[in-house]
Amino acid sequence: MDIDRIYLLCLGLCLCYGDEEENEQLPRPSISAWPSSVVKYKSNVTLRCWTHFQNVIVTLGKLHNSGYQQELRSAGKEAEFHLTNLQPEDAGGYFCTYRTVASHRRSEQSPYLQLVVTEGVEEGGGNPSRPSNSKLIILATFSCLSISFLFVSIYFIYRCTKQGSSHEEAPQE
Repeated sequence: MDIDRIYLLCLGLCLCYGDEEENEQLPRPSISAWPSSVVKYKSNVTLRCWTHFQNVIVTLGKLHNSGYQQELRSAGKEAEFHLTNLQPEDAGGYFCTYRTVASHRRSEQSPYLQLVVTEGVEEGGGNPSRPSNSKLIILATFSCLSISFLFVSIYFIYRCTKQGSSHEEAPQE
């Protein structure tokens, strides 16, 4: 009879231990953006979710948009979500969770990653180009020459009007 009691005691301890493990929360994943969390309109970004376990189901969600959800099965400890042709409405807070295949336990949400989509583009859909150094040099040279020409013109106009007024004054004396 003592063996039966020991058996029941061990069975009870195992069942209690299993319940604790089932209720225990999985560690939070982390999330990052590559190449950056600030991206240009119509460009692409990769959101990477890092988990603490391999071969899990990773879910990408969006803050304030319960209908947005993407799922991937990770091969290692990370999952990559590729967001392409980004629009202003793609901006916002993103987060990851994961769940194990065996126990179906779900992790807490990762900290939020704020994705910013900038709208500074030209009508043609391309990225706005910065002027090259040679264009800036040409522009500065042209500006300096224009200002110099303006001052020379004003000087000659002043001299011509002064000479004209001094000729008019001479006969009056």
